[in-house]
Amino acid sequence: MGSSLRRCRTPLGFGLLAAAGILVIGLPIVGLVARTPWGRFVPILADGTAREALRLSLVVATSAGVLSLVAGFPLAWVLARASWPGASLVRALVVLPLVMPPVVAGVGLLAAFGRRGVVGSWLYEAFGVQLTFTTGAAVLAAWFVSFPLAVLALEAGLRGIDERLEGAAAAMGASRGYVLRRVTVPLLRSQIAAAFVLAWARALGEFGATITFAGNLQGRTQTLPLAVFERLQTDQDAAVALSLVLIGLALGVILALRGRFLR
Repeated sequence: MGSSLRRCRTPLGFGLLAAAGILVIGLPIVGLVARTPWGRFVPILADGTAREALRLSLVVATSAGVLSLVAGFPLAWVLARASWPGASLVRALVVLPLVMPPVVAGVGLLAAFGRRGVVGSWLYEAFGVQLTFTTGAAVLAAWFVSFPLAVLALEAGLRGIDERLEGAAAAMGASRGYVLRRVTVPLLRSQIAAAFVLAWARALGEFGATITFAGNLQGRTQTLPLAVFERLQTDQDAAVALSLVLIGLALGVILALRGRFLR
């Protein structure tokens, strides 16, 4: 027992570095709480533009999270289960938006889906559809930056599944669809929840790609991060209050799923 306790003891240096890491993360949040104008908090949130930005943020983040799951699961399956040339390159492309500067992501989206873009010009000429400066553009920008997190979480979950369980179900005559619904997906519930939360939280905080590709139009593309940026120029108290709302939303969702996500 003594040796077990010695193995569990945290070195002093590790403890100090861990405390420093916690401070780096926690102090900005403490600063926001301390600077929040609590006397104006409710009126700031009751403002029409703030409420509209909050509503739009929830719509955009939820849409991006759902799209990330719908498109991310098949891609994660292919990356985790299939063996084919070029898989490493595809995985690198999937991860690329995580390290790409958000403004560059927005420029890339403009080049692809803008009115003169590779796909956008065809959409406009053939159907009269213009994605830029619309709510759909905000969803697409948020989806682009959050999609990799969902894929990585789902791929890790698929790699961790004991494939013998799926094989046993198939050996007893279960179809592929039945195995997927009754065996694979239930085993992936925690990873699916984690994938959605990661994608949703990343989409909720998206700024650079959104303002570059979708613009900052109240009621159409101005999400809460963009509203914070705008308020920062004219009303810093309102910017602090809205920033605290963003943190509270993300933290609330993570804590609500703590049994699946923080395990």
